[in-house]
Amino acid sequence: MPQSDQPSLNLTPRQTDEQLERSRLLSERAPGSAGLNVPGFTLTERLGEGAYGEVWLAREDKTGKHVAIKFYTHRRGLDWSLLNREVEKLALLYTSRNIVRLIDVGWQSDPPYYVMEYLERGSLETLLAEGTLEPEEAVRIIRSVCQALVHAHGRGVLHCDLKPANVLLDSDLEPRLCDFGQSRLSHEQNPALGTLFYMAPEQASLNSIPDAQWDVYALGALLFQLLTGHPPFRTPQNEALLKATTTLDERLQTYREIVTTSPRPREHHRVAGADRRLVEIVDRCLHLDPERRYSNAQAVLDVLYIRERQRRVQPLVAMGGIGPAVILLAMFLFASRSIQSAVSTTGENLTARALESDVISVTILASGVEKELQDRLDELIDVASGLELRKAIEHAASTDWTDRTSFHQILDKTRGNVDTRRRKRNRQLDTSWFFVDTKGFQRWRNRFDPGVIDNDFSYRDYFHGHSVEYEPGKAPIGTGPIRQPYISLPFHSNSTFRNMVALSVPVWDQSGQEIIGVLARTTHLEQLLSQYRGSIQGSNGVARTIALADNRNGRLLDHSRLASFDAGNAMPEEDTDVEDSVVDTSDDESPTATRPNLELTEVVAIPEATLQKIRTAGHAAVRLEDYVDPLREIDPEGSSGEWLAAFSAVGETDWTAIVQERRSDVLRPVVELQATMRMYAWIAFGIAGTVVAISWYLVLKSVNERGIRHWSRNARRHPRAPDTPST
Repeated sequence: MPQSDQPSLNLTPRQTDEQLERSRLLSERAPGSAGLNVPGFTLTERLGEGAYGEVWLAREDKTGKHVAIKFYTHRRGLDWSLLNREVEKLALLYTSRNIVRLIDVGWQSDPPYYVMEYLERGSLETLLAEGTLEPEEAVRIIRSVCQALVHAHGRGVLHCDLKPANVLLDSDLEPRLCDFGQSRLSHEQNPALGTLFYMAPEQASLNSIPDAQWDVYALGALLFQLLTGHPPFRTPQNEALLKATTTLDERLQTYREIVTTSPRPREHHRVAGADRRLVEIVDRCLHLDPERRYSNAQAVLDVLYIRERQRRVQPLVAMGGIGPAVILLAMFLFASRSIQSAVSTTGENLTARALESDVISVTILASGVEKELQDRLDELIDVASGLELRKAIEHAASTDWTDRTSFHQILDKTRGNVDTRRRKRNRQLDTSWFFVDTKGFQRWRNRFDPGVIDNDFSYRDYFHGHSVEYEPGKAPIGTGPIRQPYISLPFHSNSTFRNMVALSVPVWDQSGQEIIGVLARTTHLEQLLSQYRGSIQGSNGVARTIALADNRNGRLLDHSRLASFDAGNAMPEEDTDVEDSVVDTSDDESPTATRPNLELTEVVAIPEATLQKIRTAGHAAVRLEDYVDPLREIDPEGSSGEWLAAFSAVGETDWTAIVQERRSDVLRPVVELQATMRMYAWIAFGIAGTVVAISWYLVLKSVNERGIRHWSRNARRHPRAPDTPST
């Protein structure tokens, strides 16, 4: 292999001390001495010296134009194929404006020489010594180098040694490709070694076959250096590894290992102004796999033109896109605020109207429950005041309750008559009627239950009216019967698993001076509310939920949704003949209840803050926009979320009536309105956006077509190189 085919490690070949001394002597030699004469030219200045000769600046005698003359002064060691190859390629590529032009050749001179155009700004290597270039300036230079390579490849010439020292610059910094000493024709099979850190890894072999993709890799390495200041993989450590080699094969092997095993170059990714497309071009040019690189310089030039066209259009697109986008955004914000304002106002109006309706409904509900309780008490008062009944009770008591036939018949008949009247009026029936004597012993019950007859119930609230349930058999000494009509504490029935209340009245003797017993009736609380469930509707047809609560502790007494948990499980009223065991709603738990979800003690109470508002309001209605249904603890699906609710006291009882409706149901028309308005707004935006998009599509298509025509003209000016075999 000729010495000139060995790869160069440094950007500029290093000279030995002997060579430096010889250069100094040459620099002192007068132009034209030692036989360095070219007819028609006057040598003026030595520009440099290389391994095979010197380059002089000369002036053409006829025109005064400056040229560069390269002398091959080392004639004895001269590889004539090197001179012939370079001159041959320069002559072949004479028509390219991006390649240094050949002017004359002196084959027979001693030393031989050739004359080429002189470029006063020197090489790209000199320019890079001043620092890195801006990305767009780097792209401009690379594009011109690509055009030179495209012209060369089109003539079947592969440069094989592209590097900054082989790119010269004219006064306008326009690049010219030079030094075709290592170039090969596309059909040649002889290897060609370039300069280390610019060679593709497959090129660094003495058995490689020239390929256009070698120049593609070198283009990527050159562009990388223009952006970062050094070629890829060139580090002090890698240079030290290469210097430590002793043979050419070892050096080439080391270089291949460095390129193939080192982390991929990333510095160009961090260069300010280097866009993603430019970074991708560098990465693809430097790809280790030739199949993944661009096929030739024309392919690189194509993507550079595409990038340039895209960047040229980007400001236009940005300017034209931002304007309509700003208008659309302003429209969107205006529409959003308008929709939100309309929705908010409508929602507030619907909420206020729903609450007003709830207040009216809860007032009706509270009055209705109060009237129902009073009607039942009045019926009991009428029955208890009957002279015949009082006589029968006094008679039974005088026989120590051994003869009860008479007052049982009277009470059974009375219960039957009351039930008949209530059925005709479509009113709910009582669960049970019963009578207890002055000591609290139950002496009659309808329906009859032998398990409770003659048992002591003096501890029950309906008997003594103390508003407390004592433990069985532990009523305070001296506890006596009520002396006026009374509504007991609500309690939980173990037979029906529902919440109940007892209404009781005292029965006086015939003289009206002494109490001879207590007559009571029980009813389920849900029966007090059932007649209102179908009639109380919310605004816009929204179904309301009604409930009763104890305002002393906030516990729910009844709730519309409680019935859904117990549907089909409670005993029918006409079959209910089991005593109703009582649980105080304020403290005790039912010892025998089998439906814990329905026990009063298991239901979470109304929040204390809400309860305080109810107590403070007295008989005035209270309204809330953010009520939380306590039943959510046992019915999270049906009772979750926020509710609109109104509260009203039930007469002189400690009960509070509640009418509530789900906030989301009330505001459903608002949501539907909002959805409709948004749909039409999006349709409007979509139409406007489509019009803008179509307009810009036509604009971009027009711009791209002009760009394609420009691109095509450049492609015709620099025809694509023929395909060459890859290694």
